[in-house]
Amino acid sequence: MDISLKRRIAVVLPGDSLFNGTVFSNIAYGLRIRGMARRVIRERVHDVIERFGLSDKTHKNARALSSGEAQRVAVARALVTRPEFLFLDEPTASLDPPNTGIIETVLKEARAGGGMTVVMITHNMFQARRLADRVAFVYGGRVIEEAPAEQLFSAPEEDLTRRFITGRMVW
Repeated sequence: MDISLKRRIAVVLPGDSLFNGTVFSNIAYGLRIRGMARRVIRERVHDVIERFGLSDKTHKNARALSSGEAQRVAVARALVTRPEFLFLDEPTASLDPPNTGIIETVLKEARAGGGMTVVMITHNMFQARRLADRVAFVYGGRVIEEAPAEQLFSAPEEDLTRRFITGRMVW
């Protein structure tokens, strides 16, 4: 894959590993390897640190954070690069409501700013309904149905989708 394409993409996986360093250095990593000026790095990192409510953790070792704080750092590290495409795999799985809320709020703000496509995998239908413009229901490795979020959740066309969103077991 072309490096210029890779630099337009950011990915956050479950339990994304943080480096043994400060919150600031973890978030700044992607900007540093892109060769950005120190002033730009400092401004961007401080901006996302504030947006993610991590100001009091800036100089703390990232490995000493709670799981919710660590996940906020992982998502901040992805967003600070201002990717064109952001891929998230269960970005709030096992997080408490306050951490989930912070991540969701920042993702909504980032999307509203335009220029970024977010593809998120989640089993949380409430979250999908809150955040998504479009939803795809995938089962057994196949896309069963794909539609605008409100349409899929209120009037799904496929029986399997209907059963899933109403809480019935589909397997």
